[in-house]
Amino acid sequence: MQTSIPLPALYRSADILAFHSRDTEAVAEQVEPERIRKGVMIGGVPVLLDIALGAGVAHCTVQADGPLTPDDLRQIDDALLNILALRIDPAPFLAAVAGDPLLGPVAQRQPGLRIVQSATIFEALTWAIIGQQINLTFAIALRRTFILQAGRQHGSGLWCYPEARDVARLDAGDLTTRKFSRSKADTLLRLAHLVDSGELTLDRSDDAARVAASLLAVKGIGPWTVNYALLRGYGYADCSLHGDVAIRAAFQHLLGEDAKPDMARTEALLARYAPHRTMAAAHLWASLHPRGDEQAA
Repeated sequence: MQTSIPLPALYRSADILAFHSRDTEAVAEQVEPERIRKGVMIGGVPVLLDIALGAGVAHCTVQADGPLTPDDLRQIDDALLNILALRIDPAPFLAAVAGDPLLGPVAQRQPGLRIVQSATIFEALTWAIIGQQINLTFAIALRRTFILQAGRQHGSGLWCYPEARDVARLDAGDLTTRKFSRSKADTLLRLAHLVDSGELTLDRSDDAARVAASLLAVKGIGPWTVNYALLRGYGYADCSLHGDVAIRAAFQHLLGEDAKPDMARTEALLARYAPHRTMAAAHLWASLHPRGDEQAA
C-alpha cells in the first residue's frame, strides 16, 4: 500500500529524523537521510512504515505481514501523521505569542517547530513509563529491551514496537531480569492487561479530562506520565508539562533566574499559553538546545 502526504511550508525534516534516530542500534526504527523505516504491531500484524521525505510531500509505503482490517488501516493513517509531526498545527501558537516577551522571540527563531509523536498512543504511554526518572541513554536501552522482549520481527528483519496484547504475554521476570525496576515492570504489565482486556481504551476522540482521569486510575501512572501521553500519544494541543525538569530549566534560563521555578510557578507560567501549552513545551525544550530542535524525551 502506498500513499502520499503533503508537508506544510517550513517543514523541518531534520527534527523528525533526529527524534526517530535516538536509538543508535536501530532496533525498531531505521533512519537514513530523508527516510524513516518504522516497525509497529497493528492489529496483531507486523507492519513496516517506510517514509521518504521529499520536497513538500512524504511518500509512504506500508508493508504488512498479514491482512489488515479497516480499523487497522485507520490506525496506520494515524501513525503516519504522528511520526511526521502533523497532528498539531503550530500556526495558532505562533500567532498567540507574537507579542509575548518571553516565548515570542523564541518562537520567531524557529517558526517551523513541531511536536513529533510516537506512532501509537500505547507506544507513547509505555515509553513514558519506561523513561520516567532515569537518564535518556538508559531509557533508550530499556526501550530496546522492551521491544525485543514483547515485539515481533517484520519480514524485513526490523523489529516492531509491541501492542498491548504482546506485552500482556510477559511476566514481571521477563523485564526485571533485564534491568527494569519492579515498579516499572508492574506498571507496564498492568497497563497492557487493562488495554488488552478492554477495561482501558486508548481513544484519540476522548476529551483530555476523561483520558487523564482514566489513566490516573491506573496504579503507577502519575500526572507527568499522563501529560506526556496526552502530548506524544494523543496529540492534544494544550498539555501542561509543569512537572518536567527540562521545562523548568528552560524557564529558568529565559527568565535569567538563579534557580528553576517550582512546579506550582511553572504551572502558572505555562497557563499564560493555554490553549497552546503543547507547542509552548516544544519551544521551551528547543530553547535549551543550540540547534533549536525539539528532541526532549
